Amino acid sequence: MAVSDARLPTLPALPDPETDAILDSGLLHELSHAFGGPFHFLLPARFADNVADFRAALDEAGVDGQVYYAKKANKAAAWIEHCATSGTGVDVASLGELRETLGHGVRGGDIVVTGPAKSDDLLRIAVLQGCLIAVDSLDELDRLIALATAGAAHPARLLLRRLPPQQPNSRFGMNEAELGAGLERCVRADRAVRMEGFSFHLTGYAVRPRADLAGHLVDLCLKARTMGLPADRISIGGGFAVDYTSADDWQAFVTTQRPEHYHAGKAFTVADFYPYHSPVAGAHALRAVLATAPEGGTRSLAAQLKEHGIHLLLEPGRALLNRAGASVFRVQGVKDRDGYGIVTVDGTSLSLSEQWFNSEYLPEPVLVTPAGTADAGATFPACVGGASCLESDMLTWRKIPLSARPAPGDLLVYLNTAGYQMDSNESSFHDLPLPPKVVLNRPDGQPRWRLDRRPPC
Repeated sequence: MAVSDARLPTLPALPDPETDAILDSGLLHELSHAFGGPFHFLLPARFADNVADFRAALDEAGVDGQVYYAKKANKAAAWIEHCATSGTGVDVASLGELRETLGHGVRGGDIVVTGPAKSDDLLRIAVLQGCLIAVDSLDELDRLIALATAGAAHPARLLLRRLPPQQPNSRFGMNEAELGAGLERCVRADRAVRMEGFSFHLTGYAVRPRADLAGHLVDLCLKARTMGLPADRISIGGGFAVDYTSADDWQAFVTTQRPEHYHAGKAFTVADFYPYHSPVAGAHALRAVLATAPEGGTRSLAAQLKEHGIHLLLEPGRALLNRAGASVFRVQGVKDRDGYGIVTVDGTSLSLSEQWFNSEYLPEPVLVTPAGTADAGATFPACVGGASCLESDMLTWRKIPLSARPAPGDLLVYLNTAGYQMDSNESSFHDLPLPPKVVLNRPDGQPRWRLDRRPPC
């Protein structure tokens, strides 16, 4: 069956010549044969470029700051290896993440420890290594002070996390009264702690709320200084959007998609989806935040930070991984349904995490045959299912207009999946092995690869 249906909505990823060259190189079929299953490929040079873009935004604004990679966005070692050699910070939220980061050579002073209700073991190692700790509650502050007072060689470095006033139901951070009590406890703790400033965890990608709350943290720093505390930095966290697709394609998709475009009439609302197009994304979003005058003022956030000598810390995850990797699945079979096909691949949707949050990873996969990417022509509408026995194991519920009918052995490559998609929910369900991660570089114009995690010596 080869069905052409121009009514199906389409949402191609933004063009990326470097990734296109990899798709046409023949390497992906060789790797699929070698691994015998799905795999992810990583582009560390892209990660380095994204870090450089954020640093450039700080420099252009004349703001002193530090970029921390939010490690939760992808577990690969390649990103941490770059952080260790480039002086880029890392944001961790568990003891395992902290040990992994230290083990790859990142200095404790370049690590910020976030997350709620941290364990004593995590706090203890963070203090010993000189990490900066974002304290989420008063009881956590009390435990941290107790650990630091018990004989640490240097003060515990900390930020107090502010509950966003515009998101009062957030489970992260302290309200105004709790912050006041926390400041008093830091003063009483004297040299056991170094209260370096404030942070927040803000849901969403809008520029204005982030700038307004950052301005509020500047005011909190000035208040803390009157109490004799250093308070010379604020962290605005992550929340820098990634632009996956064009404005026109995104608008056309969200206005036309409906249940009949999905296998089994699966229904999604636009609110279920990540905003796959963002007019202000990545480092440009940081530039916009810095240029915005926080509520109640007339001067930009950048001007306020410079005037008061406050360092800006940021913790992007997805934005540092933009275009830095893709996920490759091998076609195992195709069956025909009424007007579309069901493609089954050799992995599961656990390796494409969006599907497990009542959502869909919308940038559509590219069909790659042994001869390279399939030429555009008569389309073959198909959804994509995983190899498990679960009806819900769908990598793509949507009927995608593929460029040809896939054959067993062809590859479906989901683009730009490094940010949160690859490994947030991966599981060896059915005893299927976890897809390996392959690091790709092009030192001589030809792609060269290695496994992300080298075996121990």
